[in-house]
Amino acid sequence: MVFTERSEQTRTAILEAARRRFAADGFERATIRAIAADAGIDPSMVMRYYGSKEKLFAAATDLDLRLPDLAAVPHAELGATLARHFVERWEGRLEDEILILLFRSAITNETAAERLRSVFGAQVAGAVAAVVADAAEVPARAGLVATQVLGVALCRYILRLPPVVAFDVDTLVASLAPTIQRYLTEPLPR
Repeated sequence: MVFTERSEQTRTAILEAARRRFAADGFERATIRAIAADAGIDPSMVMRYYGSKEKLFAAATDLDLRLPDLAAVPHAELGATLARHFVERWEGRLEDEILILLFRSAITNETAAERLRSVFGAQVAGAVAAVVADAAEVPARAGLVATQVLGVALCRYILRLPPVVAFDVDTLVASLAPTIQRYLTEPLPR
């Protein structure tokens, strides 16, 4: 029992150190040695628990977007519901830091880009599938929704584009909602 608790503490320390190091240095420059030093352990322990830098990165960026059940949302409020969900998620929780870390790393690293694609691809598509009648349209509609929310994340939290940063939450949601609504409910161009 003590070993299990100690193992869990070590695993947690590694993940916390990895998140900080990946956020500060990006995937490319972060090293197992630096992460281990930040966690106060030997680098071999990082490899014992995670096997590789790529696997450690995947664990450190494990992210559940906790998307709302869109099937329970009135049709006319789908866009506003998703817009508000994403904007409020980004306004300062730990998971949001993980999302920003993942986003920053994805810009320059293919491993991180694939991780971001898999998180958004699977989770947004799953939410969109609940409200889109034609299953063949789900990937395109989910992809379009992702372009909007990821574009806002880039401009507001990474690039810090002044007009976008200046929006309060309600204004930002009101600006995003009609486009997301259109992506979810209006016919797609052929």
